Amino acid sequence: MGKVNVAIIDTGCANITSVRCAFERICDDVTVTRDQDFIRAASHVVLPGVGTAGAAMEKLALFDLITFIQSLTQPVLGICLGMQLLTNSSQERSVNCLGLIDTKVSAMKNSDNLPLPHMGWNQLTHLIPPLFNGIDDGSYVYFVHSFAVPTGAFTAAQSDYGQAFSAAISQNNFYGVQFHPERSGKVGAQILKNFLAISATQEKIDS
Repeated sequence: MGKVNVAIIDTGCANITSVRCAFERICDDVTVTRDQDFIRAASHVVLPGVGTAGAAMEKLALFDLITFIQSLTQPVLGICLGMQLLTNSSQERSVNCLGLIDTKVSAMKNSDNLPLPHMGWNQLTHLIPPLFNGIDDGSYVYFVHSFAVPTGAFTAAQSDYGQAFSAAISQNNFYGVQFHPERSGKVGAQILKNFLAISATQEKIDS
């Protein structure tokens, strides 16, 4: 694999700085940008996000990034809301998302009287490579969310909070994690390293 460089799409969301710092600890070439030529030339692209799906999609439209993101061919990682934006749609305001992973986002149910949002450390199970290479089943990561993707054909990891849900999803060159790897210690750092180890060539072979 050639030189690894990371383009973090500048969506204006609050967690961009922490995501950038997490990648800078494992990669010496990390840039936060909306420049489409720069992003397309990057080996790996990250779509961060916090807040609501509707507001995030409006920002992507404002920055003329929707069809651009849909056209990317290198490995792309959506984090938290960024993962949800990769799906077909979100029940939150019935918003259409990017349609890159064939599933949808639903509101979490208040099962077992558990408080929402789901906030704090929780375990990962049913882990699927390559994103979870070297990660032990039952490892803990940090979540903050009230909407989730149900488990299904594109689930790459599961978690449970009164109901099973997708902690990670993937399809073709697009990957998403519902949790915050940048706040998940050594486990989160290893997951980000695994993402950077995925190459566009590997995606063509695996898809």
